[in-house]
Amino acid sequence: MLEAEFDQFASEYHQQHANSIRLSGETPDFFAKYKIDDVAAVLASAGVKPRRILDFGGGVGNSLSYLRAAFPESEIVLLDPSSQSLDIADKRFPGQAHFQHFDGGTIPYDNGHFDLVFVACVFHHIPGDLHEGLLREISRVLTMGGNFFLFEHNPWNPLTLHAVRNCPFDENAVLIKAKNMRAEIADAGLSRSRIVYRIFFPRLLARLRSLERYLAKIPIGAQYYVHAVKSSI
Repeated sequence: MLEAEFDQFASEYHQQHANSIRLSGETPDFFAKYKIDDVAAVLASAGVKPRRILDFGGGVGNSLSYLRAAFPESEIVLLDPSSQSLDIADKRFPGQAHFQHFDGGTIPYDNGHFDLVFVACVFHHIPGDLHEGLLREISRVLTMGGNFFLFEHNPWNPLTLHAVRNCPFDENAVLIKAKNMRAEIADAGLSRSRIVYRIFFPRLLARLRSLERYLAKIPIGAQYYVHAVKSSI
């Protein structure tokens, strides 16, 4: 999570992302919004209203407006090691969050500070030997009973592989199988978790997306998320 690596792509992130996913027929906003919609739906079904939210690795703020719309009363922190990305996010969404730089290792907040930690397609950029430490940091700042949602690209999906191979800022990305990501999360102390696969149909077949809730356990969706709840057990 070297700051310089993220800084070099910050100003062109949105356009490069759009170019890489053009075969899906969707925009970066579609992929940002569905994630927050999923998180909001899960928490609403459980009657959870998070007071403090951490957008871990939030970059240039692509998820921020949707987080703010879904959780208008929550305190939101957008955390990232790239100062340039944070500056762009602040200019795009002034006053909508606290834009916090960190050193890529230690999250600068107290134990149990956040009720919700959200991570959108970040860990495939992080060297594997750093995963455990960062996941333990996320667990540390998550309150007991707090929710953790980690979204990632699914390496079993051919369109996802194509998008990653054609995206400049994914040049050094290492995609992570869902079961491996879940195991790493469990090793960090968040053992109550489940995997949900998402985005099975491109825009051309969008009318079929209502069927996705029946496909959530089939590991061919373009992306997946792991939802974990922090427990003392």
